[in-house]
Amino acid sequence: MKTHTRVVVIGGGVVGCSVLYHLTKLGWSDVMLIERSDLTSGSTWHAAGGFHTLNGDTNMAALQGYTIRLYKELEAITGMSCGLHHVGGITLADNPARFEMLKAERAKHRYMGLDTEILGPEEIRKLTDGMVNLDGIIGALYDPLDGHLDPSGTTHAYAKAARMGGAEIVLHNRVLETRPTREGWEVVTEKGTVTCEHVVNAAGLWAREVGAMAGVYLPLLPMAHQYLVTDDIPEIVEILKSGREFPHVMDPGGESYLRQEGRGLCIGFYEKPCEPWSVDGTPWGFGHELLNEQWDKIEDSVAFAYRRFPVLERSGVKRVIHGPFTFAPDGNPLIGPVPGLRNYWSACAVMAGFSQGGGMGLALAQWMIHGEVERDPRGFDVARFGNWTSPGYTVPKVIENYQMRFSVSYPNEERPAARPFRTTPMYEVFDGMNAVWGQQYGLEVVNYHALPGEPRYEQPTFRRSNAWEATAQEVRAVRTGVGINEVQNFGKYRVTGPKAREWLDRIMAGAIPKPGRLSLTPMLAHSGKIIGDFTVSCLSDTEFQLTASYGAQGWHERWFEQNAQEDVRVENISDARSGFQIAGPKARELLSRVTRADVSAEAFRFMDVRRMTVGMANCIVQRVSYTADLGYEIFTDHMSVRHLWDVLTAAGKDLGLRPFGMRAMMSLRLDKWFGSWGREFSPDYTPAETGLDRFIRWTKGDFIGKAAALAERETGPKRKLVSFVVDADEADVVAWEPIWLDGAVVGFCTSGGFSHWTGKSVAMGFLPTDRVADGLACEIEILGERRPARVHLAPLWDDGGRMRA
Repeated sequence: MKTHTRVVVIGGGVVGCSVLYHLTKLGWSDVMLIERSDLTSGSTWHAAGGFHTLNGDTNMAALQGYTIRLYKELEAITGMSCGLHHVGGITLADNPARFEMLKAERAKHRYMGLDTEILGPEEIRKLTDGMVNLDGIIGALYDPLDGHLDPSGTTHAYAKAARMGGAEIVLHNRVLETRPTREGWEVVTEKGTVTCEHVVNAAGLWAREVGAMAGVYLPLLPMAHQYLVTDDIPEIVEILKSGREFPHVMDPGGESYLRQEGRGLCIGFYEKPCEPWSVDGTPWGFGHELLNEQWDKIEDSVAFAYRRFPVLERSGVKRVIHGPFTFAPDGNPLIGPVPGLRNYWSACAVMAGFSQGGGMGLALAQWMIHGEVERDPRGFDVARFGNWTSPGYTVPKVIENYQMRFSVSYPNEERPAARPFRTTPMYEVFDGMNAVWGQQYGLEVVNYHALPGEPRYEQPTFRRSNAWEATAQEVRAVRTGVGINEVQNFGKYRVTGPKAREWLDRIMAGAIPKPGRLSLTPMLAHSGKIIGDFTVSCLSDTEFQLTASYGAQGWHERWFEQNAQEDVRVENISDARSGFQIAGPKARELLSRVTRADVSAEAFRFMDVRRMTVGMANCIVQRVSYTADLGYEIFTDHMSVRHLWDVLTAAGKDLGLRPFGMRAMMSLRLDKWFGSWGREFSPDYTPAETGLDRFIRWTKGDFIGKAAALAERETGPKRKLVSFVVDADEADVVAWEPIWLDGAVVGFCTSGGFSHWTGKSVAMGFLPTDRVADGLACEIEILGERRPARVHLAPLWDDGGRMRA
C-alpha cells in the first residue's frame, strides 16, 4: 500500500468505485480506494440492481441517463459484463394527479433528449403480456432505457476500469482516523497511514462514522428495505422463449417496483410502516449479511401487489432480501465539497446507486479536478443542508421521504415532517394571523394568510390552488396601499475590513457601490456561469452587507471560504439580522411616520441605503423592493424584530397595512419580469443568457469569471431568457415546460405563474437567440397540452416608475 497519494476514496461500493474510475478518466491517476472489507460489502451487494431515468430534478435525470449509457462503455473498456438488461420501464398512473405528473415529466424529457412516451391501458396490456391488472389504471409513462443489471459485476467493472487508469485499491483495511494537515489529510488505517491531498467519503452505511472522524455530521440514515424473488413463473418462461424480457413496472399506488429475475419476478416495496435501521450508528462488523424477514411490515403492500399482479399470488417465494440502504432527508445524494473542511468531499446517500452512481462519480470528479460541475449540482450538493441539520431532523425527514417515495410530487406541496423546527420571533404572531407556512432551508416562511373561514392548508395540486383568492388579495393590498413581509428569508452577510472593497470587486462581477448606495451584481464561477445573485449595500468603505437567497447559504459560504482574503472578514448574519420589507404606493408615508430621518424622494433615492432609527430600533434601511413597487427593506437585530413589527403595524393601521407571503411575492415579481434565484439564475446559465450581464462592470479590474464572460460577450449567447403571456386554463407554468415553435421543441420554461395584478398567466424561459422577437407566437406545453403563448418583452406593469420615484 502506498503511503502518499493525491486522493483517498473511503468505501468500495458502487459509488466509491465510480468516483475512483471517473477521477482516472478525467486525468488523475495517483488515486487510491480503501475498503474495510471486500468491494460491494455495504448496500451494493444486496441491491435489486434496477436503473431508470425518471427524476423530478432535470439535472439528476440527465445524470441518470449518463449513468445508464456508461455501462456499455465500461463493458467495452474492461471486457467485463455488467449484466445489462435494457427491458424498458413502465410507471403506472392510477389517478388523474399521478397521470398529470407523468405527462409533466414526459414534457421535460422532450428537450432533454429522452425518448419516453405516454401509454394508454391497451398499450400497457400489450407490453406486459396481460400480467398487470389494469383496473383503475389511467395510463403510464414508458422509458426504453430502464432496466436492471448485476450489482457486483458492475461495481467490479468500475474498479477494473479505475485500476487500468492507474488507481490502487486496498481491501480489508478499515479507516481508523482522518486528520487534517496543512497540505491535506492523513488517513490512518489498520495497515498504516496514508498522506493525501483529498479525502472522499464514499463510505455508504458507515458514512456517518467516517464523517464524524473529520468532525462533520452528514444528514443521512439507513432504512431497512425488503424485496422478494419468486420461483419460476410459467408466463415469464414463455416470454423468455419468445426472445423477449418482461419490462420493469413501477406501481406507485401499491408502493412497489417489479422486474424480471431469471425465470421469475422480483418485487420490492416502499411500505408506510417502514423501519429506520441503526439510527445511532452502523456497526463496523456489519457487512455481507441480511436482516431478518419482516412480513408484517409489508403485509398490506403484498396484498395490493397480488391484486395488481395476480401472477404473484400463484407463485412461490424463492428468497427474501431485507437489507439497509442510506437516504438523505430529501432522498437525493449528498455530493460535493463539505463546507468548512478543506479538500474533504462527500459521496454519500446515493440510495439509487445503479441509476445515479455513474453521474455522481462524474460530477464529483469534475468538481475536484475543474473546481465546478458541468451541470447545476444544487439538487445533490451536500451544502443544501446547513449546520442546523441534526439527527433529530434527519430521522423523521428520511422516514417521510421513504414513505412518500412513490407519492405524487406537487409543485406547491409542503411536506410536514420535522416541522416546525426553525422559526423567527414573528412565528407566533403570523401563526395567529392564519399563516399557511412553507419551509426554506429549515426555516418556516409564510406562503400566504388564509382568509377567514378557509382552511390553513394549501391543497397540493398541479393546477391553481385554494391559495388563489388569498394571494390575489395580498397582491392588491401591495399595489393599492402598503404590504409588509418579513425579510428573514434572505441570506445576509457582513463583510468588513480594510480590503473589503477589493475583495468584493474580485469576487463579484458588478460594480461595488459607494457609501450610502447599493448595487445588484451576479457572482460568477471561473467558467462564467452564475453562482450567486446579490444585492451589495455599502455602509462605509470598510463595511458592506450582502443579501441573497436564504437557501443558498451553504453554497455561498463555501465559495467565500474558498476565495478568502487576508484582512477581510465575512460573517453569515442570516439569522442574526432580520426585519421587514414594506412595499406599495403608501410605503414612503408609513416609513416617514416611524423615523425622524428624512425619507423624502429627494433625500432617500432608489438604491440608497441608510442607518436610521425606526421606533426605538437601530436599523439599516435600503430603498429597493422585489415587488417591483415603491418599497424599503428594514433590517435590525433579531431581538428588536417584535418591537419593529409593533411600531410599523401601529403606524400603518389607517394606511391599510397588510401582511403578504411568498405566493404574493412571486406573483408581484412577475409584473416586472424579475428573475428568481434557482429558477432564472443558476449555475446552469450565464449572465449573457439571462440578462444579468447588464449588471456587470466590464471596465473594472479582473474578477472571477471575467475572461469567460468576455468571451461570451464577443460571440453572443445561443439562447436568451425571455418572457411570455400564456393562454392558460386552470394550470400555469411552474418550470421546465417545453416551448414549441414550428412543431418542434426549441426551449423550456424556467418559472411562471399568474400575475394577479394584471390578470395574466405568464412565464419565463429560454429561446434560441435568433428567434427572440416581441410578440412571437409559440406554444408552451402544460400538463401534456400545448397552450398558445406570445413573447412579451416589456414589463407587464409599469406605472411610470413608482419603484424609482
